[in-house]
Order: sequence, then structure tokens, then C-alpha cells
Amino acid sequence: MIIKKLGIKNFRNYSDSELEFNSNKILFIGKNAQGKTNLLESVFYLSALDSFRAKTDSELIKWGESFCSIKADIIKHDVDINLEVIINPPSKKKLKVNGLNKNKFSDFISNISAVCFTSNDLLLLRGAPEDRRKWLDLAICQVFPAYNEKLSKYNKVRIQKNNCLKNLKGSINSDSSLLDVFNEQLAITGSNLIFIRLNFLFELLKIAKNKHALISENENLSITYNSSVIDEIHLEEKFNFNNEFILKKFKDKLEEKKFEEIIRGQAVIGPHRDDISFFINSVDSKKFASQGQQRTIVLSLKLAELQFIKDKINTNAILLLDDVLAELDDLRQNFLLDAIGNETQTIITSVDTLHFKDDYLKDVEIFEIKDNIILKKDHF
Repeated sequence: MIIKKLGIKNFRNYSDSELEFNSNKILFIGKNAQGKTNLLESVFYLSALDSFRAKTDSELIKWGESFCSIKADIIKHDVDINLEVIINPPSKKKLKVNGLNKNKFSDFISNISAVCFTSNDLLLLRGAPEDRRKWLDLAICQVFPAYNEKLSKYNKVRIQKNNCLKNLKGSINSDSSLLDVFNEQLAITGSNLIFIRLNFLFELLKIAKNKHALISENENLSITYNSSVIDEIHLEEKFNFNNEFILKKFKDKLEEKKFEEIIRGQAVIGPHRDDISFFINSVDSKKFASQGQQRTIVLSLKLAELQFIKDKINTNAILLLDDVLAELDDLRQNFLLDAIGNETQTIITSVDTLHFKDDYLKDVEIFEIKDNIILKKDHF
């Protein structure tokens, strides 16, 4: 899978730009705050219909404009595909594949997969639970496009439930029949999300463990899913419960917490409250791992994402590296660049070319960004 052409209009700081790519190695260089990350963000948005950093689509639109658009010509399994998304809040985003409108997100994002690795990802372990949930959800979308719609359905029910709880105004004597309806819907949609998350993490961990052991000299990586429904789930070994089991536990937990939710006026049970913990040799990496160890975990996860996507859809995802090489030491830099290979189209942002060996730069296509202008360089 490769991108041959990228076009953006009114996206972030760009009014109207079009780029053609003729290499699997693409490098955007320029000083900070020039818009390098915005280009990577536009590519990733096509693969998830979500941003890895913006909370709302409105943030993507250039100041003073009412809409933005992203277009791309890609090649997947030797087939040419044209993708276009138009973002025009509060209207529903318009999706087109080869000029044909698509109503389902999954029909659009199933055409392109991307893994994004930013310097902020290196703080994933120490960040907030919502950061880890977003990483997990976006990663799953790359392999299971329909997950996006399942997540949207769950969030819609959750918002409706929260509104219902607010209307109850903390009174446990109020009629809660409508709340029971929302709890039933929440349990069904939420248990499905948890089951998918667990299966994804289990498969991802098998790959990430091997990557991690190579970089860390055989330190053991393990993952725990901290569920508000089933407590801690250790993913070192295959869990022995199915969707029906999670659904029952979900319903039981909702009944147990029903009065608490009414008093607090918000949903306190569900995958929107869950978290993920990472361990090195059974020690919590968030509390006790060094910065280098934490970065090794994140690097292993990103490389595992790449491999997982290739195994599932039989093609390489596009890899987006945003100023991440400057944050890695020589060992991890070399491991990352060597692990990518030439078959994976890699788009990298950097202040300059100093972090790259001459051999790597031989067949790299370099674009320099300055004052919202993107210029292709003939040589480095």
C-alpha cells in the first residue's frame, strides 16, 4: 500500500496543496511550527476518519474557513484507489471512494491503513487513561474498520444515558425505567467493544513481546487490561471467556452501580472508563521503568501494529514518523529504521537530515516546508 498523491485544502495551516510521491521513503524537513505534523495528520485521518491529536474535526479546518478536504491517490494490491473526505461541521463528513459516495465509515477506511508514531506517543505510558484508550481504539480501526462504528454507537448510547441520569437529578426514587433501557443498550454495545479490545491486545502482545525482547535484551513485556466491568485481565495467556460472559458481567455491574450513577449523574461503568497497564518483568512500567524502557515499550507496540496489520490484511500499512527519531537514542533509531524495510512506505518529519545515515537518504524523497510552502529538494 502506498500513497502516490496527496491533496489538502483548508487543512490546518494549508490553503491548497498537492504533493506527488515517487518513493517509499518520504521526508518532510523544516523548523518547528511549519506544519510538518499537519501533513502526517491528514494521511492518518484518511485511515481512521479521526485525528491522533485533535479532539474535534473543527480543529482541522483552517482559521476563517468553513470546511476542509483531504484527497489521496493510493495503490493497494496493485489497484488504483482515489479517496476524498470533506469535513464541514456540523454537517456529516462526506466520504468518496473513486468518486462514489460512501455512507459507512468502514467502507472508506478499509481502503487505507496507517500507523502513526509521534514524540507524544513516547509519553503514552505516563499519560492519562484516555490517551491509552484512544491509542488502542485508533489502532483497532486500522485492522477492523467496523470497530469505528461500534465505538460511535456505544458513545451515542453513553451520552443518552448521561442525559437521562442528569434528568433524574440524583433522586434514587425517580422512575428509572428509561435508564434501564439505556443500560441494556450500553451493556450490549460495551461488552462487544471490550471483547474486541481484549482480542486485539492479546494478538498484538504476542508480536510486541518478540520486538521488545530484541531491543531490551530479553526483558519480558506483558499487558493488563484494567476493566471497570471485569477488573484486571492479564493478557500474558489467552483469556477464557467470551462475549456472552462479558455481557452478563456488564449487566451485573450496572445493576450494582445503578444508585451510584444516579447520584453522581454520570455513567461510571464501561469501556470509556477502562485503562491499559504495561509491565516489564512483572513490574509496572508506568511507576518504575526508566525513560529508555518506556520508549522501548512504545517502539515495540508501534512495530507490532505494523506487523499485525500486514498479517491481517496482507499488505503493508503506511508508517508515519513525526519527529520521533530525535527522541530515540542510536540503538532504538537503528532498530526502528532497520525493522521498517523497503516495502513499507514511510513518511517522516524532522527538523533536518542529521539523524539519518547517508545510506538511508540515498533513495529518500525530501520536501522542505517553510512559511506554508512545500518545496521538493533535488538532493540532501
